[in-house]
Amino acid sequence: MILTTTPAIEGRTITEYKGVVFGEVISGVNFLKDFAASIRNLVGGRSGSYEEELIAARTQAMQEMSDRASRLGADAVVGIDIDYEVLGENNGMLMVTASGTAVRLA
Repeated sequence: MILTTTPAIEGRTITEYKGVVFGEVISGVNFLKDFAASIRNLVGGRSGSYEEELIAARTQAMQEMSDRASRLGADAVVGIDIDYEVLGENNGMLMVTASGTAVRLA
């Protein structure tokens, strides 16, 4: 499965548009990660625990989108957009959505 943010794939022809596909992940950030991040906020530096959570959520959302495109018979997903939001009480939940257009290629 080819995944790209561009509207086309160089050297390939889109022969059929299968529709818009999505992948969504909502994950909770636990107390220990919040505590570690608050210390990083005080002393400076990057929050490795939050970065790991973000990478995992993005990877899962992309995989879910790819799986849905595959079930439609697509060869690729073009025009991918990834969005991030925080949700819930005290912004304790991270939501990552990936969307794009599932297509068949020549």
